[in-house]
Amino acid sequence: MAMVLAGGEGKRLAPLTRDRAKPAVPFGGRYRLIDFALSNLVNARIVRIIVLTQYKSHSLDRHLATTWRLSPILGHYVAAVPAQMRRGPHWFAGSADAIFQNLNILVDESPDHVFVFGADHIYRMNPRHMLGEHLTTGAGVTVAATRIPIELATEFGVIEADESGRIIRFLEKPRNPPSLPDDPSMAYVSMGNYLFDRDVLVDTVSTDAASESSQHDLGGNIIPSLVDDGLAYVHDFAAFDIPGIHERERGYWRDVGSLDSYYEATMDLLAVEPTFNLYNQEWPIYTANTPLPPAKTVHDDPGRTGMAINSLVSDGVIISGATVRRSVLSPLVRVNSFAEVEDAVLLDNVRIGRSSVVRRAIIDKNVIVPEGAQIGVDLNVDRERYTVSDNGIVVIGKGEKVEA
Repeated sequence: MAMVLAGGEGKRLAPLTRDRAKPAVPFGGRYRLIDFALSNLVNARIVRIIVLTQYKSHSLDRHLATTWRLSPILGHYVAAVPAQMRRGPHWFAGSADAIFQNLNILVDESPDHVFVFGADHIYRMNPRHMLGEHLTTGAGVTVAATRIPIELATEFGVIEADESGRIIRFLEKPRNPPSLPDDPSMAYVSMGNYLFDRDVLVDTVSTDAASESSQHDLGGNIIPSLVDDGLAYVHDFAAFDIPGIHERERGYWRDVGSLDSYYEATMDLLAVEPTFNLYNQEWPIYTANTPLPPAKTVHDDPGRTGMAINSLVSDGVIISGATVRRSVLSPLVRVNSFAEVEDAVLLDNVRIGRSSVVRRAIIDKNVIVPEGAQIGVDLNVDRERYTVSDNGIVVIGKGEKVEA
């Protein structure tokens, strides 16, 4: 079975996480971040899944309830599980504590192996490959890993492994991460996806729960403990093929923990030959199917032509005499005449007024941009009104009022 950890606050994604849990943040027009982890599990026929929720979970709970209904007659399910407070009146104290508070589920389901996946990364992965390696090595835990530029590795758990794949060092968010022996510019980091033998998981989180000095964190406490015991092995997910992917997609994995990484991962989707292809139907990404009409463009007059260039345009969108370039438009977005939208991410039901200009921006749901407004044109003005990321992306929160 699988446990998906979906309780994080996502502070670095604010204001997108002001009213929703991080895994519920929309992505790529139609999806939520959690859809990628769940799709990888379901495509691999891992269909007993609990999602451990905590902060601002209503939007996430509703998405799971309305979208991720599997076949209960066959014992398949995706179930949201909040903090059950079995250790007293408190929420999850960390990712390891989240599992400890739900050990009753492992007792009831009695799986041999338990996948523990994060809920907020963009990637395609076949967990069955991970299971095959886990059984071959006899590991107590197998950690999925990938290569990233070493300057980014300080935000992740960094892995050093021997030739057999046994992890010999696991450093959680080190200041000076070690590089790979064959490439000094890269580090080998944990993807936040783990596969445990059930008994190893139960014993380890139970021992950790009794430790007052522990942070009760998988990466900070549980994995280093199992490394010390010689029970941890690494799984290089980039070494395995996924049905339907192109070679350029091999090893694609993006952590979208900040506004800039979220924006960059979204822009990755717009390339003519994208490094992450949403159109792969051999390993699809599943999400809600809402009863919306097709997108449409209207007007073809001089200076008033409705068009979208190098963009993703979702169902229910109307581009009315406006120009959209290199942007992602979520369902029910309306862009009115003479407006210009460039390098932008517009979430559900955003309204762009006539003659407005929107550049390098993320605009959350239900925002109305009035006629003639300018966003992303003068960042000094934008900083006085909205959130502006380190890389100069203007971010407007859900339902915020925009001034002309």
